[in-house]
Amino acid sequence: MTPRPRLLLQSITLALLLVSPFAAHAAADDENGFKSIFNGEKLDGWDGDPKFWSVRDGAITGRTTAENPTKGNTFIIWRQGEVDDFELRLTYRLVGGNSGIQYRSTDMGNHVVGGYQGDFEAGDTYSGILYEERGRGILAQRGQKTTIGGDHKPQVSGSVGDSAELQKAVNKEDWNDYTIIARGNHLQHFINGKQTIDVTDDDGEKRKMTGILALQLHAGPPMTVEFKNIRLKRLKLGDGRKKIVLVAGHPSHGKGAHEFNAGVTLLRHCLDKCSPVVPAEYHNGWPADPTAFDNADAVLLYMDGGGGHPLIQPDHLRRMGELMHQGVGLACAHYAVEVPKDRGGPELLAWIGGYYETGFSINPHWDADFTEIPQHVVTRGVKPFKINDEWYFNLRFREGAVTPILVATPPEEARRNDASKAFPGRAEIVAWTTERPDGGRGFGFTGGHFHRNWGNDDFRKLVLNSLFWVAKLDVPSEGVECKVTDEELAKNLDPKPK
Repeated sequence: MTPRPRLLLQSITLALLLVSPFAAHAAADDENGFKSIFNGEKLDGWDGDPKFWSVRDGAITGRTTAENPTKGNTFIIWRQGEVDDFELRLTYRLVGGNSGIQYRSTDMGNHVVGGYQGDFEAGDTYSGILYEERGRGILAQRGQKTTIGGDHKPQVSGSVGDSAELQKAVNKEDWNDYTIIARGNHLQHFINGKQTIDVTDDDGEKRKMTGILALQLHAGPPMTVEFKNIRLKRLKLGDGRKKIVLVAGHPSHGKGAHEFNAGVTLLRHCLDKCSPVVPAEYHNGWPADPTAFDNADAVLLYMDGGGGHPLIQPDHLRRMGELMHQGVGLACAHYAVEVPKDRGGPELLAWIGGYYETGFSINPHWDADFTEIPQHVVTRGVKPFKINDEWYFNLRFREGAVTPILVATPPEEARRNDASKAFPGRAEIVAWTTERPDGGRGFGFTGGHFHRNWGNDDFRKLVLNSLFWVAKLDVPSEGVECKVTDEELAKNLDPKPK
């Protein structure tokens, strides 16, 4: 018997009530971990030539005309971070021409980018392929599964679908969903839910494991491309790799002092040479990248502290607490070990085992003579050394929680406050480690005032070893080797006012 209209409507309504909560939950789970990297209103965090790029109707829009052509491919670059292992989702619409999504790419200056590209076009051939801009060319045609070896050439090893059938899923001059997944050397593209390529890049010389994200506006006939709903999800690294996030503070002192940006860049330079490490660097304070720490194994904070420490902000302190609860390692260098007693003090005691307490601790410049280096994983390859720095001491430590790493006796004239004068002749801890109950590790290091000290092999090796250790990487038997030239040491210094 045919149901009456009212009964049919009631049946449909009941079915929707029963199904919708589960559908909504599934949709929410599907977006779990994704964060927007475009606010839909302004190009905050994006850098492109304003002659070609703007925001229109909630979309990043690239446009060329007969009167305003681009001489070569031009890109708008996401400046808030780099990508390593990730899943990217966005929606695009293209009218005319060719475009693409650059990832793990290299900034070549003047809004020119080279590297992996998720391609798409107004025609019927290239949408969904993997192309390497300014590199090895086409690495997989649509529908192909390929492997790239040491000869830099792709070899077809299988199929993910028929190219012509996959093209039918592309909405011409209308909106399409594009997904890119990069896990290690395994790369996948999807358009409107259909997988278009599957690539394993075994080319150790040419492949990229990290790099910038950018959007392309192709040279040639007039065209318009739009991007919206741009969401990024960091993926936990595998294959024994560990990610170390290096955060540098704002410029604050005179030339050669508190060169946080140059120091972090130098450490990144060294870590880039270490195969199991995936380093990421952020400059001038707490990262604007909302995904910065999402797949971190360890974090280094090298920045101004005290009342200017980023951890005094509740949101930042909460986020770092979440990471610590997950067992992420934390290292704090120089001023970053100082936080207010009531805003971050208890947390640093728990996370790295100690901190600098204003009014109790002290920060003189003195020659610390480390005549004995204890046996510890982080001291592998480190020999006794003597060096002048602003070595903090008389710190607050969690009783029984820290292992002293660098210990030296300051001259009595360095004990300038009553709290430190109460312990004449005492050897002072200026670097230490801790192992937390949550499984995470912490490292505190009070040196780093003078940038020149990063040129000391033992000073630098100790910090690099410690970054390995807090990230739970195996420290080499002779420590992390990285030679630094005077020229490299002089790079990236903060501009100083005249």
